[in-house]
Amino acid sequence: MNKWIAGIVLTLALTATAAEDKGKVLYQNDFSKGEVGKLPEEMLLLDGGFAVQEVAGNKVLQLPGAPLETFGVLFGPTEASSLAVSVRVHSTKKGRREPAFALGLNGNAGYKLQISAAKKLVELYKGDDVIASVPFTWESDSWTMLKLQVRKVKDGEFAIEGKAWKQGTPEPEKWIVTYAEKSEPIAGRASIWGNPFAGTPIDFDDLAVSAVK
Repeated sequence: MNKWIAGIVLTLALTATAAEDKGKVLYQNDFSKGEVGKLPEEMLLLDGGFAVQEVAGNKVLQLPGAPLETFGVLFGPTEASSLAVSVRVHSTKKGRREPAFALGLNGNAGYKLQISAAKKLVELYKGDDVIASVPFTWESDSWTMLKLQVRKVKDGEFAIEGKAWKQGTPEPEKWIVTYAEKSEPIAGRASIWGNPFAGTPIDFDDLAVSAVK
């Protein structure tokens, strides 16, 4: 086997190993095949005017800038743990008003990783309660990356872990907000949430749900 072929074999092996480490992808949607003006059929609307829209040549799932309430959508498989979900989100502020948006697991009343722009925080919610938070400065008119996972550590203990960063900057190596859960999570689907406090649309793109080993 010459060095060129050996290099290709090694690259393929490393790629396969990396894919295994990341876990099997269970759901993906970049909305490129979505029908403008409609919500993809496999998604469950909880409330709000979510619909596929084309923005600057790219299709996204958009939440309109009004009314000013919290709205959400469910997607992906129904599981209790061993899942990770990710999304990228874009919005803008208007004057002093800034949006809030979140990524969730375990259904409507499950865990949510929320960017609360006005409070300069990334907050971890369990239902309606904040269980952890860390400082985070959101930038208007930029894409923000969010990742959230729920995994079993051992019997009677689960780790809820989240991270957020501006697209184009390095992904944090460690989870920036965490919570040790003693109760077994309730099975549910992944979710995205938005509250357009600024009165401007919130765009969601590149949804992905994967298994956590």
